[in-house]
Amino acid sequence: MALHPPSGGTAGPPGHDLHHHGDVDAAEGLVDFAVNVQGDGPPHWLRDRLAATLDGLGRYPGAEHDAQARAAAGARHGRPPEQVLTLAGSAEGFALLPSLAPRHAVVVHPGFTEPEAALDDAGIEVTRVLTHARDGHVLDPAAVPADADLVVIGNPTNPTGVLHPAEVIRSLARPGRVLLVDEAFADAVPGEPESVAGDTTLAGLLVFRSLTKTWALAGLRAGYALGDPVLLQRLAAPRPQWPVSTLALEAIVACCEPAALSAADQRARELAGHRVEQTAALDALEGVDVLHGSAPYLLLHLPDGSGDIVRARLREEGIAVRRCDTFPGLGPDHLRVAVRPPRTARVLVEALDSALRDLAVPA
Repeated sequence: MALHPPSGGTAGPPGHDLHHHGDVDAAEGLVDFAVNVQGDGPPHWLRDRLAATLDGLGRYPGAEHDAQARAAAGARHGRPPEQVLTLAGSAEGFALLPSLAPRHAVVVHPGFTEPEAALDDAGIEVTRVLTHARDGHVLDPAAVPADADLVVIGNPTNPTGVLHPAEVIRSLARPGRVLLVDEAFADAVPGEPESVAGDTTLAGLLVFRSLTKTWALAGLRAGYALGDPVLLQRLAAPRPQWPVSTLALEAIVACCEPAALSAADQRARELAGHRVEQTAALDALEGVDVLHGSAPYLLLHLPDGSGDIVRARLREEGIAVRRCDTFPGLGPDHLRVAVRPPRTARVLVEALDSALRDLAVPA
């Protein structure tokens, strides 16, 4: 692990565009391995559920509907409604982090960059704790400064796909510290074995959950935060009126119901099988190192100096992958690829194999 000094309010070292995300790498007509959303849109039952709310869009989102969404999400995680804050996607939650006014904020990297970007944009200095490939990008809790009053970590972490044990996550809690666990991809892990979303005893715990990935709702922006009511009030202090749309509230209700949870777990199990197949196929390519994770994406390391060329070649072949030099701790020879069904995954494997073979042929 390496402890970086505070960033001094900067956006990180050159090349780390913290606001860059996979949707920028994807484009219409490309086979999309850059974005981790599963599928092109929500299933028909969810579409029908959302469509049924359209006649009510002439009214502002109601407090009763918000309460219903909080109750549904709370029941899912064994929490009372007052421990739930509905969000316009997890991204809204990250944008609200400056309202917590941390004195010493820490973000674990490589990880989702939006939390640091939001803090940085507000002029709040951030200390980076880097995990390393030599350790499988597993976090050593001792690397986190003891005086940190805000610690942010993803579980599973994006883009490494590492699923940290719940006991390691819990060990990061301290009196006077907010521990934010980004569980945007937790429902893509069968059984959610390391989730702390239902932990109501850990002081300072804040968990963000997203509906975007499993239910293909990236365009709707729906999620929620879990935590102590006082902490949620602090987080929500700068929000405007009606921050979460009627459609998003209904999505939260629908996706937290027992039938939806069962369907999500079945999807996660199918995805786990696809990940095993895709990992094996990519592992077989000469020069490709695959980090074996537990998420709906894989982190690849290509031969030194080949990353930019390979990305461009894949794009010429109609394939979008996520560049990773925007993640602190990674470089241009790292790529993140979404896990896809075997037939689609073969398109990536064959194109990547061809690109690497061409690079190996002397000019």
